[in-house]
Amino acid sequence: MDKYNYGMIGLGVMGRNLLYNIADNGFSIAGFDLDTEKVKELQDGATSEMKVKGTATLEDFVSALETPRKIILMVPAGKPVDAVLDSITPLLSKGDIVIDAGNSYFKDTNRRVADLASKNLHFMGMGVSGGEKGARTGPSIMPGGDLEAFNLLQPMLEAISAKVDGEACTAYMGKGSAGNYVKMVHNGIEYAIMQLISEAYDLLKRGAKLNNDQLYQVFKEWNNGEMNSFLIEITRDIFQQKDELTDGYLVDQILDKAGAKGTGKWTSEQAMEIGVSIPTIDIAVTSRILSAYKEERVQASQLYTKNEIATPENTELFIKEVGDALYLATLISYAQGLALLVKASEEYQFEIPLKDVVKIWRGGCIIRSVLLEKFYLAYTKDSNLSNILLNQDISVIVKDKINSLRKMAAFAASNGVSSLGMQTALGYFDAYTTESLPVNLIQAQRDYFGAHTYQRTDREGVFHTLWQTATH
Repeated sequence: MDKYNYGMIGLGVMGRNLLYNIADNGFSIAGFDLDTEKVKELQDGATSEMKVKGTATLEDFVSALETPRKIILMVPAGKPVDAVLDSITPLLSKGDIVIDAGNSYFKDTNRRVADLASKNLHFMGMGVSGGEKGARTGPSIMPGGDLEAFNLLQPMLEAISAKVDGEACTAYMGKGSAGNYVKMVHNGIEYAIMQLISEAYDLLKRGAKLNNDQLYQVFKEWNNGEMNSFLIEITRDIFQQKDELTDGYLVDQILDKAGAKGTGKWTSEQAMEIGVSIPTIDIAVTSRILSAYKEERVQASQLYTKNEIATPENTELFIKEVGDALYLATLISYAQGLALLVKASEEYQFEIPLKDVVKIWRGGCIIRSVLLEKFYLAYTKDSNLSNILLNQDISVIVKDKINSLRKMAAFAASNGVSSLGMQTALGYFDAYTTESLPVNLIQAQRDYFGAHTYQRTDREGVFHTLWQTATH
């Protein structure tokens, strides 16, 4: 009986599509799910060219695989992953490999790596981005951890991943749980960009008074130029989607409450824990939370009525400035996320190759963008770049668009239009590019009330002052 090259546990939409992708690329693969209906769907959906097998029990599943067994998990993060591992590890043999392809928290992956290593098994965390369509046709894949295991998986991963200029959108992301960490930060950046796009939409809709057909044209033009990206592309398409239940457009019927699955929050928590400033990502997470206060927001809007939003004198110029502001705020969001990866790589000894991170994000994933080509060139020149804003070529782009970001932040503020993402992107940039911040006063306050000490600008050492109460 022929053995199968790979196994997939979890045959939901993502798992099944990734399995078919693997099979399309000439690898044989067995699948298992506790839901027998999903196993049946797997078999029914496979083409005659695929070598695919659905299995009814874990014992049948494990026995169908060649050794060392290479098993991919596509199950919800948290307890479901542990439950699968508890069930399957007694059936495995020394040298077998288990790959978690879900959005697991990186510290959970560290624990599982140690646990399986004690049983002579390999465990890897692997980020997969691209949604169900990407999983089927070519996602961005972020594997990390055991290098020996990665080397065995590499031919398959390169075959099934998205391609940009003939290059596979997958690479080794570093030691330990680096793969999960990179995917977590990817999702944090995704939160930020989506928030920024929604703010640009609000400025164009309520400021420039554009209708959905006009918004479609604007986003179409943006996507045909330097802002070409997956999120701009799908936003363009959203404005053309008619509603089946009314005569209008679907986007206008969707309630303004955004959901979240947790990876954005993890990114913010991690940045706080290791001391990295990512305010645009933080505010994107906060904005989704704030959106859930729908009833309170309705009450507050009636209590605090606002003046009508001023109409721009030059609509065409306004649209261009919104675009430039969105482009730059997006760039700054990437800068924050990448800076977090730099610090995390040092903190956890991940050895994350930033050049490869931006390289594999160019295709397949949700935050893919032509802007990443510029980042790739920057990291190719200097792999130790601590912040992308310090690159000379990137600075040229920033200087060209910073006035537009200032104008749009000012327009929004003066007209009562919430633009938390753009405001924090601008605030971050201004703070990051300021040689002397006013926090000397904060240190003085801390020393005054708590004897927390301070450093001086004119000499080395740590100092404390017995502050005097002012006399009048």
